[in-house]
Amino acid sequence: MNTEARGDRARPVVILARIVATTLLAVGAIACGGSDVDDEASDAGPAAAAAVEQPDTSAPSCDGASLEQRAALALVVGLPGVTGADDPLVDELVATGVGGVMLRDENLVELGQGQALVRGLRERLGPDLLVAIDEEGGRVSSLRALGDKTPSARRLGQAGADAAAQAGSALGERLRSLGVDWIFAPVLDLDGGPATGVIGDRSYGVDPAAVTEAAAAFAGELRRAGVAVTLKHYPGHGGNGDPHLEVSVDDSTREELTGADLVPFQALIESGAEAVMVGHVAYPRVWTDLPASLEPGAYELLRSVGFDGIAITDALGMGTITTRWGFDVAPSMALAAGADAALVNQGGSFRVLVDGIVAAVDRGDLSEARLNEAVTRVLDLHGRQGTVQICS
Repeated sequence: MNTEARGDRARPVVILARIVATTLLAVGAIACGGSDVDDEASDAGPAAAAAVEQPDTSAPSCDGASLEQRAALALVVGLPGVTGADDPLVDELVATGVGGVMLRDENLVELGQGQALVRGLRERLGPDLLVAIDEEGGRVSSLRALGDKTPSARRLGQAGADAAAQAGSALGERLRSLGVDWIFAPVLDLDGGPATGVIGDRSYGVDPAAVTEAAAAFAGELRRAGVAVTLKHYPGHGGNGDPHLEVSVDDSTREELTGADLVPFQALIESGAEAVMVGHVAYPRVWTDLPASLEPGAYELLRSVGFDGIAITDALGMGTITTRWGFDVAPSMALAAGADAALVNQGGSFRVLVDGIVAAVDRGDLSEARLNEAVTRVLDLHGRQGTVQICS
């Protein structure tokens, strides 16, 4: 993480008083790993009760996040139809907590309303709530109602690094004014095809070096404004078909990915990008026929190049996922594969999402150690590491 850009949020916070301000303790601390000696002592009389007061190093305990709360922390959800923090959907999130929320154009009517929404979400869900936005510029924009218009990535790639930096700076200032601290951009996919393709003009271009230069300039200014960036769609969207609707397959070999698609990702990871979004394209010549978002090999490759930030899935409500797996299964599959956060636009399915992750842990399909690792990274992105105790 770029501590200069992130400021105080990137420093581990160890003051226990801040726990009260987090979403987790809005519903009470959950004890885990303790013993039953208290009940036994009450039955045995004063002598036994006095003995209980002595520290018992053989039976450690902790007041940490429950399994349900940890499951919620591994989720970033959209807020369909929500324009105010008093919405019933927000009430549901308050009951358990959530790792982050994603804003889209339907949530933002005008600047004052958007600021009030973000402020209200943090008041209700905790001051360190991650508030993300899907804002690439061009045709993928959530800020149209606010009068902002960031050029498409292709236009910025054609105009050069200076133009990309100016666009990133203006967008960073707008997001900071809203209170948004995480953006799902830039797109690092290589694409020189029709502008209207599934990636098309969302890409800075087809040349890895040129894409790296423009995207790095754009991302660098966002990070200077204190906004965490997300590189997408790892390991590169070169497949046929649209994952929003259907299965998409890329027949590239590992060598082909390494020599082209992965070049911009590697460069921006080395520059300190906070998050990487893993896409839903399958790479059968590299791994299996699973989408990369559910493929352990994709996350292993990502970690092998030194990335230690948040690996987040692309939205799990896309057709390539939902035609084969439900919301009760897909998030836990992604977490077990190596994702740290599962992105789901359909926040109204929050209870199904949480229950599915809990059930996967109970079945042994998702280990608590893997869930704890994921939650630790989510907390660390907003400087909450040290304020929420994770117990295994």
